Amino acid sequence: MSRITIDPVTRIEGHLRIDVEVNGGRVANAWSSGQMFRGIERILQGRDPRDAWLFTQRFCGVCTTVHAIASVRAVENALGLEVPLNAQYIRNLIIAAHALHDHIVHFYHLSALDWVDVVSALKADPAKAATLAESLSDWPNNNRLQLKAVQDRVKGFVEAGQLGIFTNGYWGHPAMKLPPEVNLLAVAHYLEALEYQRRANQVVAILGSKTPNIQNLAVGGVANAINLDNEATLNMKKLYQVKDLLDGMMAFVEKVYFPDICAVGAMYADWFNYGKGVPNYLAVPDLPLDGKGTQFDLPGGTIMNGDLSTIREIKSFEDPYFKDNVAECIARSWYDGDWTKHPWDESTDPKYGEWQDDGKYSWIKAPRFNGEVVQVGPLAQVLVGVALKHEPTVRWAMKTLETAGKIAGAQLSPAILHSTLGRHAARMIRTAVIGEVALKHWQLLIENIKKGDVSIYNKPEFKGEQRGFGFHEAPRGTLSHWVVIRDGKIANYQAVVPSTWNAGPRDDKGRMGPYEASLVGNPVANPELPLEVLRTVHSFDPCIACAIHTLDPEGQEIARVKAL
Repeated sequence: MSRITIDPVTRIEGHLRIDVEVNGGRVANAWSSGQMFRGIERILQGRDPRDAWLFTQRFCGVCTTVHAIASVRAVENALGLEVPLNAQYIRNLIIAAHALHDHIVHFYHLSALDWVDVVSALKADPAKAATLAESLSDWPNNNRLQLKAVQDRVKGFVEAGQLGIFTNGYWGHPAMKLPPEVNLLAVAHYLEALEYQRRANQVVAILGSKTPNIQNLAVGGVANAINLDNEATLNMKKLYQVKDLLDGMMAFVEKVYFPDICAVGAMYADWFNYGKGVPNYLAVPDLPLDGKGTQFDLPGGTIMNGDLSTIREIKSFEDPYFKDNVAECIARSWYDGDWTKHPWDESTDPKYGEWQDDGKYSWIKAPRFNGEVVQVGPLAQVLVGVALKHEPTVRWAMKTLETAGKIAGAQLSPAILHSTLGRHAARMIRTAVIGEVALKHWQLLIENIKKGDVSIYNKPEFKGEQRGFGFHEAPRGTLSHWVVIRDGKIANYQAVVPSTWNAGPRDDKGRMGPYEASLVGNPVANPELPLEVLRTVHSFDPCIACAIHTLDPEGQEIARVKAL
């Protein structure tokens, strides 16, 4: 039995440590540890609830927009406050654009290098790579000249004695097995994706005033004044700029991201057997179609034991099934106590100690839903969508399985999605669905404005004690904010975020969190180069800052990491 510690895990956001024990070339045990303390909840106490979203955006440098959205929804829920339709549609477009950006960055820039051998691309024949690419899609940049230019660029890195952005990869690792031509295509698309993620962020900036940390939200609506005859407000010129950007993003998703995922999935088909972990799933509905949050374009619900027939739908922003069943356990987390509590009743009292395999070892809490360990993220949303017969989700899921199966020469069923590669496939499916729905919501906004409706805000009112929660199906999964307001001031505030659900440690019953459980059984060819461990961890798209400082309670530095 050998022990591997990966600290810090890179190509993620935040500070994550993963420990695994390997026996006979397989992971036998695993620990996931968030190495940061998140204290914004304490900063918010006593503040005006209308300001909370400005603070919560600072939970993370990546997931800014999603915390803003969940925060205003939580306060609106506490007040029973409806928001105008225009505000919902504008928020939805920001949500969708942020998700498009996030998912493209995740696959190409954070996790693809676990599967793609960049140096191998130097051995590729650009003409053969172009022929292969043209058999998968008609993307215009998949031509021999473009691919030769990319190959020459990589060659220049290598001959200069450094790989630049591709430094420190596990090139030549025995678990890497894509043909050189596929590696060349993937590197070309990695570089193209840098431009398309920028375009998605343009949409967020146009509607949100800037990114990261949008400025247009308000409890009760948005601050986007609508006047089609004014250059300084939201007008048709800006709206059509948004549509053009979304159209371009959708083309990239359909003609590049989709075939790339299908090809990688087919060529690493054995990885559909690894990384299943926790088969309980939670997703919440999103992209509301009304001001109260009772109708949605993305469904939500729970699935237990991987059985789609157990689907139980979450139907509204008020749904008691969600409200009553979220809790967090700190039995194995560096906080004072060993309780399991509902977010409204929680405290955030740090109490750092030494790492203990059988004790406390993480700043991340361990959320549970109705007492169960659940996995959140695109895989949960896709499975819930399939179970509820959500047409765009079913269509894209079936198209993905059919295309990947055709490349692999095998028939693939939805069961393979419960895996490391299944999470990547689900993230692509979710990206395609959101791209489609974003264009629908753009049209709904246009039609509503055409009716003469330019309202964007309803005024909030505070009185006595008010409790609320707001959820959002963020790129990494179910995000919820919980607020207790007394006499117009925040008395308590908690955020239960996607990477808390997934990266959390064991609970008081010793049950592993989803990261931990998904690693057990994974192959490890070389303990000195634990690529296979990273593949599964990266498939969740870890984002740790909002799940959990490298300081102890007295403000003393615990560790310093040097980035090489």
